[in-house]
Amino acid sequence: MTGRNQTPVLEFLLLGLPIQPEHQNLFYVLFLAMYLTTILGNLLIIILIHLDSHLHTPMYLFLGNLSFSDLCFSSVTIPKLLQNMQSQVPSIPYAGCLTQMYFFLCFADLESFLLVAMAYDRYVAICFPLHYTTIMSLKLCLSLVVLSWVLTMLHALLHTLLVVRLSFCSDNVIPHFFCEISALLKLACSNTHVNELVIFIMGGLVIVTPFLLILGSYVQIFSSILKVPSARGIHKAFSTCGSHLSVVSLFYGTIIGLYLCPSANNSTVKDTVVALMYTVVTPMLNPFIYSLRNRDMKGALRRVFCKKAILFSVSW
Repeated sequence: MTGRNQTPVLEFLLLGLPIQPEHQNLFYVLFLAMYLTTILGNLLIIILIHLDSHLHTPMYLFLGNLSFSDLCFSSVTIPKLLQNMQSQVPSIPYAGCLTQMYFFLCFADLESFLLVAMAYDRYVAICFPLHYTTIMSLKLCLSLVVLSWVLTMLHALLHTLLVVRLSFCSDNVIPHFFCEISALLKLACSNTHVNELVIFIMGGLVIVTPFLLILGSYVQIFSSILKVPSARGIHKAFSTCGSHLSVVSLFYGTIIGLYLCPSANNSTVKDTVVALMYTVVTPMLNPFIYSLRNRDMKGALRRVFCKKAILFSVSW
């Protein structure tokens, strides 16, 4: 214990983004537009997968869950960010802060696990095309999705329970726009060694391990492609994997930039900007990546709209 005031904290103050007051309204409109785009884009993918039977495949089962995860992930932080940008006192209750931290960890981890499942699906599709339907059975796909959800919820619960045991004193200002776990630990006036150790160990399991599994899948994929070098085969492989590779690069690129490339100066601003990338920008771009680069999604969109247009004309 240091000599801090021992008054328990009932709420935290979120400093938010380093934006000049005269630019506050401009950024508010920008983030609101990005959030609405994220919601609409991911909802569109979920609806298309549900309505179009051509998309009832393992890859799109994972993609539907990924879109739902992105939708929830952005909803954990952006509404509160928008509210605080219009508030004179940008506060969040203690219980609300822990709830936000739990769901933030849950959906961030879920995206990581779902990207692994999608990489495995692409690996089987390219390396074992004749056995694809046998290997990627409905039972296996549902098991992977359920396992992803269970592991992420348990991981988030572990960190939340470890934070609950900490004491927070008079210092309640979080230099961030949401309740980020490392920022919370810096405010604790009790020992955080266990928390830091668990973050280090579990971070390796839920971030580094999935990344290595994805990397290993693509090494096998490219090795398989090079064994039968044909322009058509290479083009098909890249068209199959291109969207997933783009999302993986976007997701892990920001995380690597945050945790593996620390900056000595102005680190708080850098952490905030990088956090904005993977909480606001990445969930917004994922639907565009999968819809613009994916012929199946474009075809599903055309079929659904044509069907609706025919039903509308018949009803008239």
